[in-house]
Amino acid sequence: MRKYILTIGLLLPTLLFGQIDRSIRPAAAPAPTINIEDSKVFTLDNGITVILSENHKIPRVSFNLVMGSSPMLGRERAGLDVIAGSLIMSGTDERSKDDIDSEIDYIGASLSADENSIYLSCLTKHMEKGLTIMSDVMNNANFPLDEVDRILRQNESSLLSTKSDPSAMAANAEAAATFPKGHPYGEVMTPESLKKIDRESIVEYYNKMFTAQGSYLVVVGDINLEDTKAAVEKYFASWAGGEAEKVEWGTGKMNQGNRVVFVKKVGAVQSVINVSFAMNLKPGHKDYLKVNVLNSILGAGGFASRLMQNLREDKAYTYGCYSRARITNDGSWLSAGGNFRNEVTDSAITQILYEIDGIIEDYVTAEELSLMKASMSGSFARSLERPTTVARFALNIIKNDLPKDYYQKYLKELDAITVEDILEVAQKYFTAKKCNIIVVGNEIVLESLLKFDADGEIELMDAYGNQVKETILSDLSADEILTNYVAAITNNLSAKKLRKKLKKIKSMKEVQELTMSQIPFPLKATRIWMAPNMQGEKTEGQGMVFNKSYFDGKTGGSESQGNKEVLTDEEISAKLKTTGLIPEMNYSTSGMKYEVKGIERFDGKDCYVLKIDDGKSISFDYFEKETFMKIGSIAIETNGEETQEINQSFSDFETTEGILFPTTFTLSVGEMVFNGKLLSRELNGDVSLDGYK
Repeated sequence: MRKYILTIGLLLPTLLFGQIDRSIRPAAAPAPTINIEDSKVFTLDNGITVILSENHKIPRVSFNLVMGSSPMLGRERAGLDVIAGSLIMSGTDERSKDDIDSEIDYIGASLSADENSIYLSCLTKHMEKGLTIMSDVMNNANFPLDEVDRILRQNESSLLSTKSDPSAMAANAEAAATFPKGHPYGEVMTPESLKKIDRESIVEYYNKMFTAQGSYLVVVGDINLEDTKAAVEKYFASWAGGEAEKVEWGTGKMNQGNRVVFVKKVGAVQSVINVSFAMNLKPGHKDYLKVNVLNSILGAGGFASRLMQNLREDKAYTYGCYSRARITNDGSWLSAGGNFRNEVTDSAITQILYEIDGIIEDYVTAEELSLMKASMSGSFARSLERPTTVARFALNIIKNDLPKDYYQKYLKELDAITVEDILEVAQKYFTAKKCNIIVVGNEIVLESLLKFDADGEIELMDAYGNQVKETILSDLSADEILTNYVAAITNNLSAKKLRKKLKKIKSMKEVQELTMSQIPFPLKATRIWMAPNMQGEKTEGQGMVFNKSYFDGKTGGSESQGNKEVLTDEEISAKLKTTGLIPEMNYSTSGMKYEVKGIERFDGKDCYVLKIDDGKSISFDYFEKETFMKIGSIAIETNGEETQEINQSFSDFETTEGILFPTTFTLSVGEMVFNGKLLSRELNGDVSLDGYK
C-alpha cells in the first residue's frame, strides 16, 4: 500500500500539469484593492489641516509644515522664493543660525526649510525640544542682514557657474519658452534680478507665503492621535497670518508650430536637447494616471522606453534619452531629451519627434503597456513600505480634490488602462508639431536646426532664458579692436611713449585674495611676470600650497597636491605666444591666431568678441564696445574627448604706473566659482621663479 501511494505521489505532478499548454500565457490575477489605513485628519482653529499617519516601528516622528498658497511671482526679483527659502533657517529673535544648528545636532534631529515648507524629524523622546526650535523658526525667523548678504553672494557665484552648465542653461531656456512672462514657472533668476533682492523683499515674501490659513501639517511616526493634538495645539495653534494666496496661473504657452530656441555654448562638443510642450492637465484629472503610463512608455520607463531603445540602443546617439511629465495644479508640461554629439544633433531631434509622433499616431503594443503597468505597480507597492507614503497620499487627496479611495483603487485603475486609453490621451495632450525645441550647444549646429522651426527662424536665448539678438557684425577689424584696447588701458599713450614705458618695466608681482562659498577660508593667489615672458603662479591657504606652476621662457612645469607635470611642446608653444606685460600688443608678431567674431552681450554690455587660438586652447575675449576695456573671457581647453570651460570677468580697473589693471574678478570652472580681489601689485620689484618650481 505504501509503495502504491508513493507511486501515485510521483505521478501526481504529471497528471496535474501534463495537460497544461505552456504556449498560452496564463491570465493575470485581478488587481487587488489595497488596504491602506486612513490617516487621521483634523483642522486647527487657525486654519492648519493636520494629517497624522501613525507608525510605531521605530521611535521617530516627523512634522512637515506645507504652505497652502500658490507659487508667487518674483517679477523683477525673479528667484526671490529660492532666496527666501534658503534663509528661513538663518536665525530667530532668540537663536542665531549657529544656535539652531547646534541645538538640532545635539538631539540628533534634522530641521530644514524651503520656499514653502518647514520640516522636522527627530526621535520621539526629543519631540518637545525639536518642536520648540521648529515653532521658533516658524514664528520668529528674522533674516539677519549678514546671512542675507552671504546667501546673495553665494547665489551670485552659482549664477556665474550657470554659464558653464549646459543642463542648467537648457532648463532656464525651457522654462522661459514653455511658460509666458507673468507665470511663476517661467521665471528664471538672473544676475540682474538677484541684485534687486534685499532683506525687505525677503521678509515680505515670507510674511505672505508662510501663513497658517490653508496650510498643512503632516505628522508621521511614533505618535498617537491624542499626543499629536496636544503637540500641535501647544506649538502651532497660536500661529496666525493672513489668508493663503490662491492664484489660477493657467497653462503654459500653446505654440502654433514647432519653435526652435538656441543657447550658445562656445566650444561645446555636445548639444543638450530638450523638446517640451505644455499640457492642460491637473493632478486630480481622470487622465492623470493614463498620461503617467504614456510618459513611462515614451521615455520615463528606463531602458525599455521608446526613446532609450531608439536613440541609445539602436542609434547609439547618447548614453541616455528620457522624458519627464511635470503635472501640477499651477501648470503642466512634458519634456524629452538628453546630451548628444554635435554631429548627430539634428538627427537626435528628428528621432525624438518621430517617437512622440509615433505614440500619437498608433497604438502602443500590449507588451509595452503590460511591462510599464507592472513596473508602476511594483513601485507603488514598494512605496507602501515607507511610513511617509500614507501621509503623502492623504495630503494629495486633500490638496488635489481626489476621491477618498483613490489610492485604495490605484492598482485596479492602473490595471484597467488599455492601449486605446493610451492612444486617446496621447492624441489629447501630446504633440510633435507644436513643441519648443531647446538646443544648448556649439554654433556649428545652428544651420541644421532651421528645418525644425515652423517659420524657419531660430530664437536665441542666453544662459538665463533672456532673448538675445543675433551676433552683430563688427564695424572694426581685430587689429583695430586690440589697438583701441591698448590705448584704453594706457591712457592713449603714443606707440613710441608706450614702448619706452614698457621697456622700463622688467617685472610685476600681483597678490590676490580668492574666496569660494565651498571653502571656509580665503586663498591667496600670487602671480609673477618677468620680461620678456617668464611667469609663475601659486595658490595657497592655511599654510599649504595647493598648486604652483612656472615658465622660464624655454621650459616649465606645474605641481598640484604632490603631482608634478612638465610642460609639453604644445604648451610651451602656447606660452611663447603670450609675450610681454600686455600680450595683446604682440599678437601680430608672436604667432597667435586671432579673429573678430562680431558684437555680442556679455554681463549686460555690448562687446566686441575676439576668438584667440594659441594652439593649445581657444578663448573668446570680450571688449566693451564703448570703452574697449576687456571685461571678460571664456577659455575652452580640450584634452582628448574632455573639454573644460573657464569663465572670467574683470572689473574695478585701477592705474599702476600709468596702466589700467582690473582689481576684482570672478573665475568659474564648472561648479567652482572664485571671487577675487587685488591685495597688492608691484612693478620692478625683486621677484624670482624659485618659489614656483
